[in-house]
Parts: sequence; structure tokens; C-alpha cells
Amino acid sequence: MEILNNRALMLRTKNPSKITEVVQKSQIVKEHTLPDGSTGYDVAVHWSLPNTKILHNLGFKKAPSPIEGQYKWPGMFKPFAHQKKTASFLTLHQRAFCLNDMGTGKTMSVIWAADYLMTKGIINRVLIVCPLSIMDSAWRADLFKTAMHRSVDIAHGSREKRKAVINSGAEFVIINYDGVEIVVDDIAKGGFDLIVCDEASALKTVSTNRWKIMNSLVFPQTWLWLLTGTPAAQSPVDAYGLAKLINPASVPKYFGAFKDQVMNKITTFKYIPKPDSQATVHRVLQPAIRFTKEQCLDLPEMTYVNREVPITTQQKKYYDMLKKEMLIQAAGEEITAVNAAVAMNKLLQISAGSCYSTTKEVVEFDCSTRLKEMVEIINQSSHKVLVFANFSHSIQTIKEHLDKEGITNDIISGDISARKRADIIHNFQLDPDPQVLIIQPMAAAHGITLHAANTIIWYSPITSVEYYLQANARVHRAGQKNPCTVVHLIGTRVEKDLYERLQGKKESQINLLEMFTNAIHN
Repeated sequence: MEILNNRALMLRTKNPSKITEVVQKSQIVKEHTLPDGSTGYDVAVHWSLPNTKILHNLGFKKAPSPIEGQYKWPGMFKPFAHQKKTASFLTLHQRAFCLNDMGTGKTMSVIWAADYLMTKGIINRVLIVCPLSIMDSAWRADLFKTAMHRSVDIAHGSREKRKAVINSGAEFVIINYDGVEIVVDDIAKGGFDLIVCDEASALKTVSTNRWKIMNSLVFPQTWLWLLTGTPAAQSPVDAYGLAKLINPASVPKYFGAFKDQVMNKITTFKYIPKPDSQATVHRVLQPAIRFTKEQCLDLPEMTYVNREVPITTQQKKYYDMLKKEMLIQAAGEEITAVNAAVAMNKLLQISAGSCYSTTKEVVEFDCSTRLKEMVEIINQSSHKVLVFANFSHSIQTIKEHLDKEGITNDIISGDISARKRADIIHNFQLDPDPQVLIIQPMAAAHGITLHAANTIIWYSPITSVEYYLQANARVHRAGQKNPCTVVHLIGTRVEKDLYERLQGKKESQINLLEMFTNAIHN
């Protein structure tokens, strides 16, 4: 196959009639003898999107979308080769997955693909559904850099404000997942012929209102692209909801049947993936495109370091008391994943320096060793630093300590508005201060670029593999010019176990009971 010019493709085939009969404006231009003595034909094909789709159906899977030769690729940045291939793939598939690694620029690939379809009159409006934390800082920012000729608005705030944006006629409308339900009727009537769901693992569970509402918005003529770098990070069963949106025929009608396909039941509360589960996940998550960072970007290496930070005498006293209570509980009743998670969360809180009492009051502990180690790492870092802390009170403790040490810092947590987050990110990326960004993982783990930093400190671990991987990818992205380091602060057995599972990308929920046992006996 050869691209003759931006309007024609040349194909070589032994059976030209199957092309000339169904592909518009195609003709045989040359006959020749193949090495095996048979006759081959060169067929010139008019290079259009409909013709390319027909060629794919005929088996010519390598035929590129005409976006690769006919599109001007507008914006401030020149696309990487993998971004062109991603955009080409998406324009050829009405329903598809983009599973490119975190930090590979899939946002811009999607914008270019959508803009191309708009220039061809195939789509008119795009609804982008994504986490609140990246509506402005990732999607609107990239749209302004890439498709500045298109109208863009964010549907956020009161119901009336969201409705006004949905009904405004903006070509690209950005909304968060929880906001969709508020204006679902307006969205259904809004003329959105392409829906893009970023960090689509939010739609993994078919029993949720979020999934059901999204499914109701996908009409037969609707284009739907699901984006995620971690489609089944926690468990193979996470692929079910995603596959049922894109290609429902690829999975059983009911979730239980799919679970039986990919998981083996060990005990009442424990399942483990079957040996062929990854192959099953790959099969059902089609059509899909995936580029890893290693395939497309020359990024510096990322190093993982564990720092032992012994808990203080005060912390140890209460940590041991709680372990004793857990041991008594384990002896007196059946331990489920739910109560194991609650108990271990208390251990993690004490390890980090504070926990909630039975009356919901915050009990603070001396966590000076952890704070001291954190400051030492910050002072040793060659560039800016991200500190991920899971608990709200820990975030305030860290900020107060950094202020005391004279280290400039700012916070991104669930309490910070989307607009304020965008300002904080802008300042962190472009200004000398702040030196440190303290982040609650679930508030800013997705989409945003923070490569002004090259060091990540995990002040305390989380249980989600997905959020752990996404958070680390904030620094290890296109544009990073420095080696990156991820530091785990470890003071207790439960923290050590969690980091081992996170780095091993193991399913944390499956191992909760095992972790509970380790926590009370070690």
C-alpha cells in the first residue's frame, strides 16, 4: 500500500474486482507479475473516509485514515507520530477505546480527530465527560491550544448554569461525570453526535446510575470514544462495563457470567484472576488502540525508593492498641473485606499522624519523624516536588509544617474549586513558587501535567492501583526532561504491604483479608 498523494492510495492485490466493485472512484492502473508467477494488480483508490472504512472491511487493515494526508493539524504543537496514528484510528471507528498510556497526549489526539470529523460534516457537537479536576486544566486548556477555532464551554455549577451551557450551541462541551445526571434530558436533546469519556474506568460498573445514564445517551448514530490508560487496573471484571458500552456483543448479557469467565472463586469473599483473564480483557476491549510511553516518547526513567520512617512512641502506643482490638475482633467474628478495610484505614490514619475518634473528632499524634524525612527529601530534590497525602487532616499538618520550614507550597484537594485548581497548576508549572504541591490523590490524579516537579513523595498510601499509577504519571509525561523519583514513606507493616501491592499492580481488594491478617500478627 502506498500513499500517492493527499487524494489517492495505491493498493496491490491479486483480486482487483473486489475493490473496484465496491470502492468509489477506484481503477486498475497497472498489471504485473508477482514473484510466485501469479498476476498482481495495482489499484488506485480515491482516498476518502468512507472508502478507507470499506478497505478495512475488505481486509486492508493498514489503510490509513485520510486525516493523515489531508488534515492541517491546527494548534500550537506539532503532533507526534503516535498522536497522528491515534487520531487516524479514532476517525475510522464510531465506537472505540483509546488505551494509550498516561502522558502520551491522547487528549490532543482526540481533539484533532473530532475536529477532522467536524470539517467533514460527520459530527457537529462533542460532549466531553471527565473528572472535575481536569475539565479546565486539561481539556479546555488543550482545546484552546489545539482547536482554538472551535467554541468551547464547561457545564459546571448550578443546574440552570449547566443547562444554559448544554443549550448554548458550543461545539465542545465539557462536563464532569456527576454533572451528567443533573442535565441528562438536556444532553439527550443537545445534538451531541460524539461523546468522549475520559478516565473511562469511572464507567466500569453497570449497576451504577452513572453507567446507566451514559448508556441511555448513546444512540445508534452516536460516536463514542472511551479513554483510559488503566482499563482494568484493579481487576479483570472492571472491563465489563466498558465493553458493554462500546461492543456489548463481546460480553455476556449479565455481569455474573463475565465474572465467571475471568475470575476463580477461592473463598466466599476472595476471587483471583484466571490465567487467561488478560487475554479475555484484551478481546472484549475492542476496537482499541494503545501506545505505551516506551513506544512513543523518550522520557527519563522513573525510580522508586522506600524510606523507612519509624512511627513515634505516641503513634506506636495507639497503633498497638488498635492492633489488639483487631486481633480480638478477628477471634470473635468473621472478618469480611468491608470491616477489614475499615480497621486498616484506622491503622493508616494513625501511621500518617491523625485519626477520627468514635465521636468524629480528630485525634492528632506526634508524626515528627515522617515530617522531618519529608522535608529532607524536598531539600534534596533538584526540582519541584509533589506530596500525595490521602487524609484531609494530614494535608493541613503537612502545610503547617512546610510553612514553618519556609518552603512555599499550595494544596489541591477535594475542597478546592476547579477554577482555583487551574490557577494553582498554572502557577506551579510556570512560576518559581510554590516549590511543593500537596495533593489529595483523588482530586488531581487524572489528566493534568505537573512535570515542573520530578520528585513525588507519598506521605501515606492509597488502596487504588489506578489512582496510584495515575498520580505518578503527573510528572512522567511528555515534556519531562529530568529523571523522576517516587518516594514511599513507610512506618508500619500495613503501609509496607500496601506499597508492595501498588507497585506490583495487584488487586488491593482481593488482598484485604490477607493484609488484615498481616497487620494484626506482625
